[in-house]
This record gives sequence, structure tokens and C-alpha cells, in this order.
Amino acid sequence: MKTLFIECGMGAAGDMLTAALFDLVEEKETMLERMNAIGLEGVHVHIHSVQQCGIQGLHAQVHVHGHEEGEHEHAHDHDHPHARHGHEHAHSHHTLSDVHRIIHKLNVSETVKENAVAVYRLIAQAEAKAHDMPITNIHFHEVGTLDAIADIVYVCMLLEHLAFDQIVCSPVCTGSGTVRCAHGILPVPAPATAYLLEGIPAYAGTIQTELCTPTGAALLKHFVDRFCEMPVLRTRKIGYGMGTKTFERANCLRVFWAEDEEASDEVYELRCNIDDMSGEELGFAMDRLFESGARDVFLIPLTMKKSRPGVLLSVICAAAEKEAMIRAIFRHTTTLGIRESRCSRYVLKRHIEQEETRFGTIRKKSASGYGILKEKYEYEDLAKFAKEMGISLFEVKKRLK
Repeated sequence: MKTLFIECGMGAAGDMLTAALFDLVEEKETMLERMNAIGLEGVHVHIHSVQQCGIQGLHAQVHVHGHEEGEHEHAHDHDHPHARHGHEHAHSHHTLSDVHRIIHKLNVSETVKENAVAVYRLIAQAEAKAHDMPITNIHFHEVGTLDAIADIVYVCMLLEHLAFDQIVCSPVCTGSGTVRCAHGILPVPAPATAYLLEGIPAYAGTIQTELCTPTGAALLKHFVDRFCEMPVLRTRKIGYGMGTKTFERANCLRVFWAEDEEASDEVYELRCNIDDMSGEELGFAMDRLFESGARDVFLIPLTMKKSRPGVLLSVICAAAEKEAMIRAIFRHTTTLGIRESRCSRYVLKRHIEQEETRFGTIRKKSASGYGILKEKYEYEDLAKFAKEMGISLFEVKKRLK
């Protein structure tokens, strides 16, 4: 599996993602020519090598009509889309519909256009929510819009070119403190960024500035399949995208291109001790927990206070099912408290295939990864043949071999 892992220890911005992904590309000159030939009027991107804290990486500079992004009087940081409501002054603005028209005229694939439109719509929805107004009332400064469109389209192009099977991302560092924009001084993360990061693990860190921009947050929200600490990876190549600000630590976004069969994820184990439920009640509770989405439920005998025999109930579930599991445990057991542990889980990739045998079609489950291959016939199919032929399960397995 071809995996991209994005490390956002210093936040995320469109230019940093562009530079980091570009660092993974083999034919850089050809890709840069394609990026500068998309047909975005007055926009040109320069990508060059820089060093921060002794680390070599790339920096992407987008120029709009000769101005570097951030130089225009209305630009306030990196790739902020500069949302406005109404037309407060004479400078040119774009609506979301204008942005859609600009993107659909570009010299890029339909997939890139669809992804770019989806990302920009996420930004507009967050801005509308932050300003408490319809999305049709949101307007974007012309220069800021072209900056953001360029960054978004470039990232979409690079991801299409690199063609990863899955994209995994670390929790996102947002920065802290405040940021100044045309509306005044706002907390970090800025309101639109905070809305975009809903459902995404994020933390403030120790640096007091805006590290994650709305464009960076929207790109992560659209493309990332799951967020977790770095899983087990066999890295093929690493890319560094450098930010413009200077701190004590390297201001970079790092990406890892990995190609391997190994896989891992995170699960939660919920546990509680019970000494006042019958076997029938515990069995009923286990069935309900499986119905609620538990990956596994098991009971371990133990001795509790006052020498009472009891059981340890353990429930394994994914993060998305954790709250449902907690409610189900309280509903169907007598426990008054639940303990939680977050666990890394290393898994083999599994798939089921149909195999024609002397008995007929039978399902075979295969699992592979970490240099291991395991194969096993489905029990239900084996049992069916054993019953039909009047032989033991062992005999069916022996004849299949």
C-alpha cells in the first residue's frame, strides 16, 4: 500500500503542503512547468531550496501580479482566503460562485477541479459559520482568493500525480495567542480554522502565532483518511515544506512516502469490574455490546473486594464507537465506572476470496503483512460440507489439503 503520512507539528498551510509534496516528486522541472501552466491569470509559483535550523527543505512562493503572497495590503498571513461579507470598499472581491468558475476554467484534470472546488467550499462554509451568515454572502479579496486557489490547486495536482492509496496525518498543531486580521484581533486558531478542525485532533503547542491556516485545515479535512500518531511505516522518501516565519524550532511540514504491506491503527479498551450480575445477564450484555459495534468483548474471572468472585469486562472498539460503547456498558451492566486505555494495534491486511474445491465453492480468508501470510477456510463453509457428507471437520480440512 502506498501511504502518505503528514506530520503537522508546526501546523499546516497551503504553501507548506505544496512545497513538501513537491519535494516528493521525481521530475521536478516538468511538474513546476505544469503548475505554472494551469491558466490562473497573473499567478506564478517559485519553489526553491532553503534551510532552517540546519534542515534543508523547499519553500513555495506564489506571486500574484508580481506581489509575493502576504505582501498585498489585504493579505494577513500565508494563504488566508480573506473572507468578507458584502462589499465594504472598492477593491475587487470574489464570491464562491466566482471561485468555482475560475477553477473550472483551469488547465487541470476534472479530478483536480472537483477536489479544489470541494476544498474551497469547506473554507467558505467555515467562514459563513464564523460570520453567522449565508454562504452566498461570503466574499473573498481578489488577491487573497488567487493565493488560496493557487495553493489548493497545486496540492490537488501533486496528490493526483503522486497517487497515494491512503493519507494519514498527525494531530495538528494550531499555535496559540492571537492573530490580527481586517476584522480585528482574533484568537488562534482563527474562528474559520477552528470550525474546519472540528472532528480533527488538534493542540495549541507552545508557539504563540497562527500555525494552521484555513487553507491548510481545509486541505487536511478533505484529503486525510485518518488522524493518528505516526504508524509503522517503511519510508521510501521524505519531503520538507518550509514556512516563512522563523522560530527556535524548524518551521516545516514534513511528509513521508511509505510503501509497504504493514498496517496499524488505534483502538480503545474499556474495562470495568462486575460482581453482581448473573451469567445470563452478562451474556445478554455481551450481545448488546457487539450489536453496538464492539470489535471484541470478553470476560476474565477475578476476585474482588470482600473476597467476592466477579469478572473483568473488557470491550475493544474503534474511536468512532467509543461513546456508544460507554453508553451501552452503563445501560446493560451494573458498573458505576469505566476505565479507558488507548492502544496501538498492529494488523495484517485481510481479504476473503472464493475457491473452487472438490466439495464446491468455499470461502478462504487470507491475511498478510510484516512478512507473514496466513490462510484459513471459513468455518461455516467447512461445517456445511462436514454435515452434508457426514464426516468430521478434521476430515474435511484433510481432504482439502
